[in-house]
Amino acid sequence: MERNEILADLEWRGAVNQVTDLDGLQKLTEEKAVSLYCGADPTGDSLHIGHLIPFMILKRFQMAGHHPIIVIGGGTGSIGDPSGRKSERQLQTMDQVQHNKEALTKQMTRLFGTDNFDIVDNYDWLSKISLLDFLRIYGKEFPINVMLNKEVVASRLSAGISFTEFTYQILQSIDFLTLYREHDVQLQIGGADQWGNITAGTDLIHKLEGSEARVYGLTIPLMLKADGTKFGKTAGGAVWLDAEKTTPYEFYQFWLNQDDRDVVKYLKYFTFLSHDEIEALAEKVATEPEKREAQRTLAREVTNFVHGQKAVEEAEHISAALFTGNLTDLSAEEIEQGFKGMPSVTIAPTKINLVEFLVDLTKIEPSRRQAREDIQNGAIYVNGQRQNETDFEVDTNAAFDGKFVIIRKGKKKYTLVRIAD
Repeated sequence: MERNEILADLEWRGAVNQVTDLDGLQKLTEEKAVSLYCGADPTGDSLHIGHLIPFMILKRFQMAGHHPIIVIGGGTGSIGDPSGRKSERQLQTMDQVQHNKEALTKQMTRLFGTDNFDIVDNYDWLSKISLLDFLRIYGKEFPINVMLNKEVVASRLSAGISFTEFTYQILQSIDFLTLYREHDVQLQIGGADQWGNITAGTDLIHKLEGSEARVYGLTIPLMLKADGTKFGKTAGGAVWLDAEKTTPYEFYQFWLNQDDRDVVKYLKYFTFLSHDEIEALAEKVATEPEKREAQRTLAREVTNFVHGQKAVEEAEHISAALFTGNLTDLSAEEIEQGFKGMPSVTIAPTKINLVEFLVDLTKIEPSRRQAREDIQNGAIYVNGQRQNETDFEVDTNAAFDGKFVIIRKGKKKYTLVRIAD
C-alpha cells in the first residue's frame, strides 16, 4: 500500500470514527511519511484484544511507510485515565508501574518490530515539570468550562471525579505537544473514548505553537458485536495477548468461534489481508457458512500476528486432536494449553488399577460399580485410548512426559489429571 492510500484503506475497513481535519490529514499523507502516536498506560502487565484495535491502525500506518510511536504512559499511568470508568482508578505503586512498563514494551516490540518504530515513556518529561510550571505554562491554557464539557469528564461528574483524574487530559495534551516538538509527531490516534483528550492536545499545540501547526487526531469506532455487546469480553474475562494469561490455543479458539455476522468486520479490522481476499471470504460466509473458512482464516492471521506461526500450528494441532479424540501425539505443552479450562485434579505418580484410579484417586466416578459399568460399556478413555477392561492398570508415567493423564468419559467430558512432581 502506498502511504497516501492509508486513509482510504481505513475508511474501507470501517476503522475511522472521527478525524479533526480529514482533508488536511489526507494532504499530509500525500506529502510525506507522517510520524504518529498512540498511548498505552501501564495499568496492567499485558494488553488485551480490546487494545489491539487502535494498535492495528498504528501497524497499518507503519506498513504503509509512516512512522509510529507508542507512548508507554509511565507518567499518566501513575494517576489514571478517567475515560470509560465510573469510579476512580486504584493508584498503583511506582514499582508496579515499572514492571508493567517493561512487560508492555516487550509486547509492543513483538508486534511492531524495531524498524521505523519507537517506544517512549511520558514519565521522562512529565516527571520534570514542577507544579508551578504545570499551572503557569499549561494550566492557563485549559478553561474549566471547556474541560467540563469533554465527554470523558462530563460522564463522571455525577459520580464524582478527583482533581487528579480531572487533569489527565492536560497531561495527555502535554504528551502530544512534546512529541510534536521533539519527534515531529503530527497525528494522534485512539479509541472513540479518547476524542476529548486528543482534541485537547491539538488545541494546546495550536495555542502554544500557532494555529498553522499541522496536527491531527483520529479515533476508531467503538467495537460492538452483532448482538450489541462489547467486543473482547468472554465468559472467562478478557482475552489477553500474554500467552501466560490466555494461551495461544485459547486465543486461536476465540477468533475461530466468532459469529458469521461479525467475522468479515473482524477480518477488516484485525488482519492485513487485501480487499480482494476479504471480499472472497465474505462471499464464502454468505454461500458456504458451514465451512467457517473466514473464521479459520481470521484465527490463523491474528494468532500469527500476536504469537507467531508456530503458535498457529500448535493451536490447530490441539484443535484437531480434541475434535478426533486422538491425543497420543500431543506434547505435554500442548496438553497444558488445550486442557487449561477443563476440570482437573492433582495426584502423586503411581501405577494403579483403573477402577481405583477413577473412584479413589480422582473422584471422576462416584462408585466402583459405576466405574466398572462405564469401562465395560466403552465410555472411558485413558490418554485418548478406549479402555474396556476393568483390570487395566493406569501408569502415570506412560504419556505426556509423566506430567498428565487425560481421562475422557463419554463423548466430550474430559478431566485433566496432573501428576505432582
